Amino acid sequence: MNQSKVFALRIGVDLGGTKIEAIALDPGGHELLRRRVPTPVGDYGATIAAVVQLVSQLESEIGRRGTVGIGIPGTISPATGLVKNANSVCLIGHPLDRDLAEALGRPVRLANDADCFALSEATDGAGAGARSVFGVILGTGVGGGLVFDGRLIAGPNRIAGEWGHNPLPWPREWPHADERPGPACYCGRAGCIETFLSGPGLARDHAAATGVALAPAAIVAAAEGGDDRAAASLARYGDRLARALATVINIFDPAVIVLGGGMSNVTRLYADVPREWGKWVFSDRVDTTLCPPVHGDSSGVRGAAWLWPPQP
Repeated sequence: MNQSKVFALRIGVDLGGTKIEAIALDPGGHELLRRRVPTPVGDYGATIAAVVQLVSQLESEIGRRGTVGIGIPGTISPATGLVKNANSVCLIGHPLDRDLAEALGRPVRLANDADCFALSEATDGAGAGARSVFGVILGTGVGGGLVFDGRLIAGPNRIAGEWGHNPLPWPREWPHADERPGPACYCGRAGCIETFLSGPGLARDHAAATGVALAPAAIVAAAEGGDDRAAASLARYGDRLARALATVINIFDPAVIVLGGGMSNVTRLYADVPREWGKWVFSDRVDTTLCPPVHGDSSGVRGAAWLWPPQP
């Protein structure tokens, strides 16, 4: 039975490391209600209970049951049916979708939080109306999601869009930059895109170049205030982002790329990166549009709600 026809209400849950947020949308995508609670740290059972409590609270206040989609900082392995690649380590190795379905008494849909971001922005955000959208997360880590014809592309390994653990393409050497072999990554390799383009990656690069330790927001503020060394750090960041996105354009050729995460607030990127990526894209011109998100931090939880109606 098509659950989207049974439930007119869509509920999305964003299961984060510090908070769990839930939202209720009507069939047109209009927000009806939103609630959040702190994430129980390191406690899988308490996390399940917190999600159930949030969903029950929304449904009780609205007076209707809904479909439930959940964004998680990881994914379900198609090989084992268990959570993998999650930075909320208490989720790893558990059948989270099955446990939540049992606890909630209905089917649930789970997707990576970057996939949820991409789906939200493709559905009624910056990529609305575009046939192909790549949603990018540039935050504590680097992730991404692919949407085509309004549907998520998951792939047989459930890692579609995970560009952050590819190597930074076309690495430069001194005197321009020291990108070989690149910083060590938690995945066990070196030089991953995430080590350069995450917020901590920008801070590390700036500290290495200047000897000054600054948070990403402080680097941006310093550059806007006329600090030449901070401006140079952002220029390196923009050049690396252009190279990294060029490989995505060469493979997926999206109509729209939407940036999310803390680094998406750096306004200059939306002019600097498209100006640079043409050097690396295998085409005589690049018509892909680079956009900030419409829904901002809300895109993850909204995208979780949009996991219904069914994806292929």
